[in-house]
Amino acid sequence: MKLLNLVRLSRLAFCVLIILVSMPRLFAATDEGPENDYLSRLISFPHAVEVSSFRRDVIGYEVPLGALKKVRGEWRFKNSERLSGLLIGYTWQILDGFTASQVMSGIQDELAADPAAEKLFYCAGRACGHSAQWANRVFRERVLYGREDMQRYSIYRLTGDPEYRLLMYSAARTEDRQYLRMELLRVEKKASE
Repeated sequence: MKLLNLVRLSRLAFCVLIILVSMPRLFAATDEGPENDYLSRLISFPHAVEVSSFRRDVIGYEVPLGALKKVRGEWRFKNSERLSGLLIGYTWQILDGFTASQVMSGIQDELAADPAAEKLFYCAGRACGHSAQWANRVFRERVLYGREDMQRYSIYRLTGDPEYRLLMYSAARTEDRQYLRMELLRVEKKASE
């Protein structure tokens, strides 16, 4: 049984590495032909099926840096920042007995070893807020609505030139319905910089 778990974890680590290595290449697609060439690198993750993806320029995009709470009848983040730049997002369904939180944990482990990555916020379970609001208001992806005790959210600053924000949200409806949302925002330099 331990050997089976070890094999699963090593396969998971390999797949996570493929995703992390492929992400920066997505931004090279601006003038180099169809995005599908770049998307196919991420779709090669063998235990995930792409549910949706997008690529768009954003201005004043609200990046959550805290839990989602209802304040005077309105849902708000405890803390957030507004950024502009190129935003690429993916939602995957995680399959074959893997959980979305396992995949997310693998990515977090890789980021923890990267000196250019700084964790800005992390929450798990009910501490994140209401999962329906994350699914519908934040990510506008209703398949992400799941059990509140099974949700996870984290955001990282990836330093460099340019700077990035990597957002990850994992959700689980049932054992067979596991979803991972990832957004990568290339932050534009501010006029004052």
